[in-house]
Amino acid sequence: MTSLSHDRYCDEILAQTDALRAVLTGADLTATVPTCPDWTLRELAVHVGGAHRWVGEIVRTRASEEFPEDEVAGFGGPDGDDPAALDAWLAEGAAATVAALREAGPDTEVWTWAWERSTAFWARRVTHETVVHRADAALAARVPYTVDAQVAADTIDEWLRIVSYVQERGDDPEANELRGGDRSLHLHATDVPGAEWLIELGEERFTWRHDHAKATVALRGSLTDLMLVFNRRLAPTSDRVEVLGDAELLDFWLERSSFG
Repeated sequence: MTSLSHDRYCDEILAQTDALRAVLTGADLTATVPTCPDWTLRELAVHVGGAHRWVGEIVRTRASEEFPEDEVAGFGGPDGDDPAALDAWLAEGAAATVAALREAGPDTEVWTWAWERSTAFWARRVTHETVVHRADAALAARVPYTVDAQVAADTIDEWLRIVSYVQERGDDPEANELRGGDRSLHLHATDVPGAEWLIELGEERFTWRHDHAKATVALRGSLTDLMLVFNRRLAPTSDRVEVLGDAELLDFWLERSSFG
């Protein structure tokens, strides 16, 4: 599986934001988010919308260094607690960021915190930031959550690339532990042919590829549920997934890739 096109990411940012807004409509915005217990549902929404605006400014200004959050207009959300104002603020921020991304195209050089200094990085990152936090919102509002198969698969791909980058950087003690012991993890989607990942913990670092192979531990379930477990939004003990083999290794991976 390959990453999506720039236009598709832009479309998804809008679609995922609309889906998040639908979850928030009529929900108790003071409810605690179980997977982000420091936040209420409203605070989660403000985090997502603020991130959208921050990236929009990075792209719009062609920033060559990190853009200060306190210089981003509307970063902290709308004034007051009016749900309608929050909804409009989310929609406007996503639309402005997508407009900036579309105007710039995928290959414009801008500051990022990662391995790739391009607008393509931000289009992908904002998509999956919104995908995962929409899952948080759905859990808090106790409503069903589904995501397109291509998007779910790319969410897993991108997270593996982020964890790999953090390990390559060498300054995160937990990521540094994701190595050694000739151990491996296999993710196997039961509802999407070919949606499989093999993660191998080598002596120096971990590597991954799309492959079907026997591993130390296997995680099986729907592609959406695999993505949720991998992003620590669904417990591996859930009856929606099946863990075969060394469950402690899966826990080890999830605990040490929990930054971000």
